[in-house]
Amino acid sequence: MLRFTQVIATSEEAMHPVANNGVLTLRFEDRRRSRMRARLDDGREAALLLPHGTILRDGDRLHAPDGGEMAVVRAAAQSLSIVRCDDPLLLARAAYHLGNRHIPVQLGVGWLAYEHDHVLDGMVAEMGLSVETGVAPFEPEAGGYGRTSAGEAASHGHGHGHAHHHDH
Repeated sequence: MLRFTQVIATSEEAMHPVANNGVLTLRFEDRRRSRMRARLDDGREAALLLPHGTILRDGDRLHAPDGGEMAVVRAAAQSLSIVRCDDPLLLARAAYHLGNRHIPVQLGVGWLAYEHDHVLDGMVAEMGLSVETGVAPFEPEAGGYGRTSAGEAASHGHGHGHAHHHDH
């Protein structure tokens, strides 16, 4: 079984050129897990033993501890609820209410998407927005204190020393 313990973000790829040994296609819910067993697209078994809190992004590369094996992560297509709107304020309200419920949201110009949920679809529809269902890879926002890309901490996490106050 392959063991992957290190992640190299797509943005760091030029600094770490390595040939792909495989592809690991995962839904978003599995890309949020730091420990799991999985199968590469070619059928080989793999174990992910990643730092706690790791969120894998499409294009991230997983490395084995000895540096010999590598696999690229692919975001699997999954069922999404997609909201399109020309009114930025109304779209921002929907994003706010979804975020207030800790729902991961993917944002684009004039649209947002979240993992399909008929209850959330009803809430968004009550706000006057139409919701359609589609199938596509899901890459939600990382969040204010989340990892902005593989291996990279957000620039304003805890454990920093500078002269301003945080209300934690």
